[in-house]
Amino acid sequence: MEDLSTIIVLLTIAVILLSAVIVSLLVAVIVLVMRVNRIAKNIEQVSSNIAEATEWLSPMKLFSNIIDLFRK
Repeated sequence: MEDLSTIIVLLTIAVILLSAVIVSLLVAVIVLVMRVNRIAKNIEQVSSNIAEATEWLSPMKLFSNIIDLFRK
């Protein structure tokens, strides 16, 4: 009878440890996903800034702005 209670205690400890490991892994994955999301937002912002700069430096846009400046 004592062996049975020892097995139950050991299994309970194992379940508690595995639950703690699973919870910590879930927290780590959530933190990692949040950081990747933040990096993706920064990359998207940089690429949109580069696209705006490239659009402004296109010859057609540049010449039309210069012409509009002289017309005023």
